[in-house]
Amino acid sequence: MTHTHANTLRKGYVPSRFGQLHYVEAGTGVPVLLLHQTPRSWTEYLDVLPLVGVRHRAIAMDTLGFGASAKPEGPHTVERFADAVSALVDQLGLEHIHLVGHHTGGVIAVEVAARLQDRVASLLLSATPFVDDEKRRAAVTGARIDHVDPKPDGSHLRELWNKRGGFYRPGEEASLTRYVIDALTVLDRVEEGHEAVRAYDMERRLPHLTARTLAVCAPDDHYSLPSLAKFAAALDCETRVLSDGHVAAPEQVPAEFARTVLEWVDRD
Repeated sequence: MTHTHANTLRKGYVPSRFGQLHYVEAGTGVPVLLLHQTPRSWTEYLDVLPLVGVRHRAIAMDTLGFGASAKPEGPHTVERFADAVSALVDQLGLEHIHLVGHHTGGVIAVEVAARLQDRVASLLLSATPFVDDEKRRAAVTGARIDHVDPKPDGSHLRELWNKRGGFYRPGEEASLTRYVIDALTVLDRVEEGHEAVRAYDMERRLPHLTARTLAVCAPDDHYSLPSLAKFAAALDCETRVLSDGHVAAPEQVPAEFARTVLEWVDRD
């Protein structure tokens, strides 16, 4: 492979039994695979990719059913999301990977790491919900996170903006716009990623993790912050709280996020 400047983003597709899977990468070398939250796409890592790509081959894929990846029928599950990740890893010929997941992407990363085991050199779980009985009970009565009903006057577009507006600060409108674009792309199935997470039997899979694991979270992400202690107890893993940020930490503190990834990946 010829050397490519780390700041150059390269887009590609690989085939799978679900259809084509879309990914974007930067840099060369040891592969670091980044998995986004739902209903987002690879653009959640737009500013992180080139920073990680300075030292490694940073790859952000669109989760199956989201972004520009294939959108198969039938219910989304964490297991099916992981099937697609494994397909991408195999199609790209990646023997070993460092795995990073944010929110839903972290839950998918748990399943992938439980399957691939020694092929995952390290695991970084960012703001990853710890799915236990308490989480599943809350899901029964939980409000829908991103759902809006389309309106003839288009007012659902503002409603979608307002759904997550509280997670972003003034000056971060570009990130919020990317969220709206991603959500509109899958508007008829916008909740299914969250539903798949709440149905996942995480406790049964955690004992199968072999990769050294770091759990991190932004300080204002009150949804996920309590999970750090649960992961530490379940996996005896290290935890870290970032200096700033909310649900959109990879976009809000990309330099710190990328630095955290690089420090964990390069610990070897």
